[in-house]
Amino acid sequence: MLLDHPTDGPAAIRTQFGAIFVSLELSRSTWLVTSLSPGKGEKMSRHSVEAGDLAELLKLFAELKGKAQVRTGESYPIITIQEAGLDGFWLHRALQQEGIESHVVDPASIATPRRRRRAKTDRLDGGTLLRTLLAYKRGEPRVCAMVVAPSPEEEDRRRLCRERKTLIAERVEHVNRIKGLLFAQGISDYAPLRRDRRKRLEALRTGDGRVLPAHLKVQIGRELDRLELLLGQIVAVEAEQDALLAASEPAGEKAPDPVKMLLALKGMGPNFAAVLWLEAFYRQFANRRQLAAYAGLAATPWCSGSIEREQGVSKAGNPRLRTTMIQLAWLWVRHQPQSALTEWFKAHSQRGRKRAIVALARKLLVALWKYVTAGVVIEGAEMKAA
Repeated sequence: MLLDHPTDGPAAIRTQFGAIFVSLELSRSTWLVTSLSPGKGEKMSRHSVEAGDLAELLKLFAELKGKAQVRTGESYPIITIQEAGLDGFWLHRALQQEGIESHVVDPASIATPRRRRRAKTDRLDGGTLLRTLLAYKRGEPRVCAMVVAPSPEEEDRRRLCRERKTLIAERVEHVNRIKGLLFAQGISDYAPLRRDRRKRLEALRTGDGRVLPAHLKVQIGRELDRLELLLGQIVAVEAEQDALLAASEPAGEKAPDPVKMLLALKGMGPNFAAVLWLEAFYRQFANRRQLAAYAGLAATPWCSGSIEREQGVSKAGNPRLRTTMIQLAWLWVRHQPQSALTEWFKAHSQRGRKRAIVALARKLLVALWKYVTAGVVIEGAEMKAA
């Protein structure tokens, strides 16, 4: 897309652009559009569009193409770039439907100055995005990490396991709030998740033998109302999740079902299987390093001259998958004591259980990926009884 051609100037290098490059700096109120068009040298143009106004954005693109055609006599395609963030992927999909080449970049992968204090504005970010896009289209290796946008169906499927995690977190908040209110009155044996919670609330007495204060009792009652609503929603979401797992289809006619393969392993429940399938294994990975990096479990060494140390895992990938794999690693040690992975953990946990369990999570994720994609049986793993 970028071709150098000779010039009369002894020290100048002019660049002929084979497309109109556009960066989109998105915010809640305004979209800042930074463009670089053929026939304008290295001069960037900046325009503002009201956030969400796709028609106005397409009109601006048409004006940019028209001006470039007037200057050069040729028609050029438009290539856009935007950061992955709050706006999701709807704009990316809308631009692709209009025949525009669109890219979504991981903002953390863009190189920035390492000064202690550096200027940051939407104007500067728009220029940085544009230069990153130019380098990417030139073919510079590892200049940035482009996000693979999921399809609308894939994006919608994984909402169930994410919603369940949100509901569980809210349930914990309500339970802790109720326990905290009662603990201040000298009551420490009340369990809000028991089915007889209402009956036990009526029989509670404070540590000094008094009946619960009226306003406190009413407040706890309202907390129980919200808690019971959450419990009902969790049951509904889990039922939808189970139905989705049951309806999962293999990639080919003779290919095994990855969900059934995961559920066949001892210690693997439907929630873990749903997260692994919907957050990771629906994608294609070229090798184990890509998989570990996607989960944020890749190692980050720091080596310079005689300095050599390990900084821990990158934590730059999918946080839901990473958290699930840490939890699954602990359960794997408990339910799969004869597996080779558990033996490895026992041999290396003497130098630190925390570091060993994180390493086990990475090894387990790679082993499960090979198991569901290539049918490689995990050494020593036990299956559930039929």
